[in-house]
Amino acid sequence: MDEIKQLVADIKQKKLKPIYLLMGEETYFIDKLSDYIETNVLSEEEKGFNQMVLYGRDVTVEDVVGHAKRYPMMAEYQVIIVKEAQDLSRTFDKFLEYAKQPQPSTILVLNYKYKSVDKRKAIYKTLKKSGVVFESKKLYENQIADWIRRVLSPKSYSITPKASQMLIEFLGTNLSKINNELEKLQIVLPKDSQITPEHIEENIGISKDYNNFELRKAVGSRDVLKAQRIVKYFAENPKDNPMVVSVSLLFSFFSQLLHIHGMQDKNPRSVAAALKINPFFVDEYLVAVRNYPMKKVSANIAILREFDVKSKGVGSNAVPQGDLLKELLVHLMF
Repeated sequence: MDEIKQLVADIKQKKLKPIYLLMGEETYFIDKLSDYIETNVLSEEEKGFNQMVLYGRDVTVEDVVGHAKRYPMMAEYQVIIVKEAQDLSRTFDKFLEYAKQPQPSTILVLNYKYKSVDKRKAIYKTLKKSGVVFESKKLYENQIADWIRRVLSPKSYSITPKASQMLIEFLGTNLSKINNELEKLQIVLPKDSQITPEHIEENIGISKDYNNFELRKAVGSRDVLKAQRIVKYFAENPKDNPMVVSVSLLFSFFSQLLHIHGMQDKNPRSVAAALKINPFFVDEYLVAVRNYPMKKVSANIAILREFDVKSKGVGSNAVPQGDLLKELLVHLMF
């Protein structure tokens, strides 16, 4: 995040580089940086003759280099943005000669998504030397809630920890999808609003009561009735609640409980730091630790491994996933 802020600050101050290679698995940051350059480097009057957006599937490296070598018209710079540059991966090394002596009046932006250029190659080293190479890495799940807060804060919105967790549980670590849903909420909610689970349920369609987050909480507190209601809902809505996701979340949960059992200092602050979780959720984990001794936690981890295999159809082809989930619940909680 700090690297992104610095890049944006440099662009604002017109500290521009002739080449920007934006690469990596997380497409959200690539798109944001590319869009920022597209919007802010040239004035609206300059863009007509001096800004060009190309797509990797439609051009060759030679085409891109040919455009890059031209001079701007009545402007200090021209901007060339190559979207989906990974489609040029087989011939990407041909950028090497241009990268050695890039046109100083051209800002060439290469959006190389879903993967990275081999760092051992001369093309990578040369691009890094003559321009900017930004690698956009996937955020870990425990980093997403903080990212959501940072995205909302400048726009005068906040979000409750539970609402944030619901988005993560439903959408995973796909920042673009999460951002799209946040933008929808900003349309319907006035500024200075706090986004709540009710807002998520009403506007995005994620149930605030029947989700994996609530299932984890019910299992941890050994609330059998609530857990059974959630599993029944999952069995009736299997497409929206695949068992493999539930098993994965519960496996992570019990693995964290095992970690807590091994800690000498079980102070809430220490637990939050060790597990890298929001302090808001620490009590839930500490309740579960009291409800599940270490021996039972270890047994549940083994059970979850077994049901993970079953949830993927190995050895249980004829058993509906709803029935498997009900059976798993019995093994975990009793």
